[in-house]
Amino acid sequence: MSLALRFLGTSAARPTVERNVSSLALIREGETMLFDCGEGTQRQMMRYGISFVLEDIFFTHLHADHVIGVIGLMRTMALQGRTEALRLWGPRGSSRHLRRASEFGVERVGFRVDVNEVQAGETIKRNAYAIEPFAADHGGGPALGFALVEEERRGRFNPDLAREMGVPEGPLWGRLHRGEAVTLPDGRVVDPVVLVGPRRSGRKVVISGDTRPAQTVIDASAHADVLVHEATFADEEADRARETGHSTAREAAAIARDAAVRQLVLTHFSARYSRDASELLRQAREEFDAVVLARDGLEIEVPYQDETVPEAVDREGSRRG
Repeated sequence: MSLALRFLGTSAARPTVERNVSSLALIREGETMLFDCGEGTQRQMMRYGISFVLEDIFFTHLHADHVIGVIGLMRTMALQGRTEALRLWGPRGSSRHLRRASEFGVERVGFRVDVNEVQAGETIKRNAYAIEPFAADHGGGPALGFALVEEERRGRFNPDLAREMGVPEGPLWGRLHRGEAVTLPDGRVVDPVVLVGPRRSGRKVVISGDTRPAQTVIDASAHADVLVHEATFADEEADRARETGHSTAREAAAIARDAAVRQLVLTHFSARYSRDASELLRQAREEFDAVVLARDGLEIEVPYQDETVPEAVDREGSRRG
């Protein structure tokens, strides 16, 4: 089952020539979710092949560089004749602002907009996965991160052993894989534990939003397949990071190390690093090896933990470290 991240905006506070402001698409088996929606996100979606047929937009906080693009996106959806409901999710106190965004302009959009406030620990359950909000530390107002956590998968079925035992292929295999004991035509009863391995973990993808280093982020990210963490500044701007409620690349890498994640993706870079963020990468890798610098258009495929490490691919096709 496919699971991928696609970065639509990786700049902090303001766009640059190379980077748009914050937005990230997560695509799971054809279902698209958007996390934050900075100005110009709809154009980035068109540029990088993200469908407007999405049902959920999650906002980590209400700063303009993470929110204002939803107005244009909804206007375009309306002009395209959308009729399906759109769900907007934000932290405590966001309903009024998100509702006003959906009504901005001369006419209202022609589809229902459901605005939902969520808090840390308030799980949003879906089919075979959940979205789990957690507290971030951005200062000056409520801020959240979000974790997509899949349910456990069935264990692996052993078809060779099943044939050797004389279990006919077909419905009996399916029942055994679902954990049911079956009776064979010759009267033998086969316990599924003989043919099905232990249950396997699903995947976990964590999006920090804007935050200072926080224990809540470490806890939410524990053993994640991918952690997307902001890295607004380098070491020389550590004081500025503290003042503004942001993290340095080194601090983000320490979070990844302490949470024992498989892959760290750094994003939300100050404009001063827009052209060359190599110093951020160098500092991060002094704390944690498996680091990727996000860029607009970068795609991260997320395999299961019994498969290979997540791989970063530009939408233009070049693989990146």
